[in-house]
Amino acid sequence: MNTIFIGGSRHISRLPAEVKKRLDNVIASRHQVIVGDANGADKAVQKHFLDAKYSNVTVFCSGDHPRNNLGSWITHRVDVPKETKGFQFYAAKDREMAREADFGLMIWDGKSPGTVLNVLRMVQAGKISVLFNVPDKAAVNVKTVDQYRDFIRQRDPAFRADLRERATSQEWSLIEADPEPSLPDHASVSGTDVSNAPAVASPPPTDETVRALNAALASGDAARILDALGAIARDRGMSQIARETGLARESLYRSLDAGGNPEFMTVMKVLTSLGVRLEAKPHDLSAPEHAAAE
Repeated sequence: MNTIFIGGSRHISRLPAEVKKRLDNVIASRHQVIVGDANGADKAVQKHFLDAKYSNVTVFCSGDHPRNNLGSWITHRVDVPKETKGFQFYAAKDREMAREADFGLMIWDGKSPGTVLNVLRMVQAGKISVLFNVPDKAAVNVKTVDQYRDFIRQRDPAFRADLRERATSQEWSLIEADPEPSLPDHASVSGTDVSNAPAVASPPPTDETVRALNAALASGDAARILDALGAIARDRGMSQIARETGLARESLYRSLDAGGNPEFMTVMKVLTSLGVRLEAKPHDLSAPEHAAAE
């Protein structure tokens, strides 16, 4: 089972027959679906899965509550800094979905830069996206950054200017960079038959995230420990951890979310997947914080 990021333009309220066929292929293969909460394509995709009574769906949202969750599926809330406004506020969930997914299906109105940016976020991680152009009734498989650049070069200057305005500096530098060797190729995603494609390895946690986890462990505050562990896990990608631990992805979200209460074996499996180990050491009762508490 793979995780499919399905996104699209807000101006698309009705799905073409070819897109519905691809969604039905996802259902038949029992793939895990992650979808946003916006009006337009997100809502139309949600309705298709609701009508099909499909349960393997997680709805991502920026902030506390989803705008749309037609099937009352599991919700994954993405924390966004309060000062983040406008497009970048909602783009935060898109970036997290791109990290989580194995493959992408983007339903494009031929104009939306946000949908095209999601393709970039996927391919820069070595993941394939199918971009379905609704007005042209045509699908393009984008597998590499070079292919993405070729696609962007064919767009008009106004679209490129809009894309540049919405992209982060890092994303735009990747678009404008000189051609580089292509990212590793994967199996074809004709339709949505992607079951044999290899997973993409994730990097180990940084020293900064390990220090944050150590500080949380040292505090003895269970909520702080869970928050630190969940942050590292989400950065790596819950789908990747689910594959490596054999734990259900939905269960991981619930266990590592705020208010979760994971079993100790779940914590140990997650730490092993992250390349982190727990280490016991004598408790220093002479430390200043303990002396002050006596």
